[in-house]
Amino acid sequence: MAGGDFGSRYGAGTLGAADGWFRMIDLTMLAAAAPTRNALDPNAAVDKVSGWLHWIDLNWPNFVAAGITFLLFLLLAYALGQIVRRSLAARQRSDLGAVLGSLVKWALILWGLLIALTIVMPSLNPGDLVAGLGVSSIAIGFAFKDILQNWLAGLLILLRQPFRVGDQIEVDTHVGTVESIKTRATNIRTYDGQRIVIPNSTVYTNSVVVKTAYATRRAEYDVGIGYGDDLDTARDVIRRAVDACEHVDSEHGIDVLTWDLAASWVTVRVRWWTKSLREDLVATRAEVIRAIKYALDEAGIDMPYETHVHLFHDQTEDIDGVRGEQREGWPGGGNVPEPRWRKQMKEEIMKGATE
Repeated sequence: MAGGDFGSRYGAGTLGAADGWFRMIDLTMLAAAAPTRNALDPNAAVDKVSGWLHWIDLNWPNFVAAGITFLLFLLLAYALGQIVRRSLAARQRSDLGAVLGSLVKWALILWGLLIALTIVMPSLNPGDLVAGLGVSSIAIGFAFKDILQNWLAGLLILLRQPFRVGDQIEVDTHVGTVESIKTRATNIRTYDGQRIVIPNSTVYTNSVVVKTAYATRRAEYDVGIGYGDDLDTARDVIRRAVDACEHVDSEHGIDVLTWDLAASWVTVRVRWWTKSLREDLVATRAEVIRAIKYALDEAGIDMPYETHVHLFHDQTEDIDGVRGEQREGWPGGGNVPEPRWRKQMKEEIMKGATE
């Protein structure tokens, strides 16, 4: 069939499309027939390195500008971090200054890095980087959940300041003096010279007893007075003895309360106020107990020992084990059941006599 007949029958557009398909097939066959380069071909590696060097040669001004920009951000980050630390340290909040100073420093460094990358590669969109960081931060958050939780709890503790460094606290059965509040944990020193590292999440989610939150706190001690002694006199003697102690804060008052009628004595509860530090509390307690002991001895007031009464009786009576008839305690009255062994002996004698 002639070309003119083909064009007149099928149209010029159809002929052009067919010509395009033939050209594509020819290119495919040529590519298949051409020898493929080996991935480890030295010439290919040299060409790639040459391409990188050529790109660097074309963009070296961008590298210089990016380096200068990042260096400026680095200097600014360290300067602002030091300013935050020193300003908060002047307010007696050095731990908070360390945390916030570090946060400001690394935030500025990250910001400077993003700007430097956009200078080197103008086609790079910082929004895409931030979005990528946002997606990856989810995985990082799950992987470092405990670390991030402790860091956030430590930041909240430093901001709200429920206690300070030097306070004596009790957290989850741990008692001691706060040495430092770090980003991960709170360090306390126990009264016997040990260090306890408590995660900040534990401190923040549990109840904390701040023993030194106020300048003074109350202490108490129970004293036993004999039933035969005059109670009012004993209370006056105790009050005068406690009031004479040097470290007792008399402005808050001293309470001497009749507290309990125990088995061997009348319990008197003594309450007084002293400085809230542990060493002051212990020293004052020892001073008060000593003063009470000497004052009561001098007044002739008895502090009885605990008394126990034990009752014994023969548990071999013939009615033992019979509910409603067996006796408890000391035998009383004239109608006392005879022991079981005696009753059994009488029964054997009677039996032998009858035989």
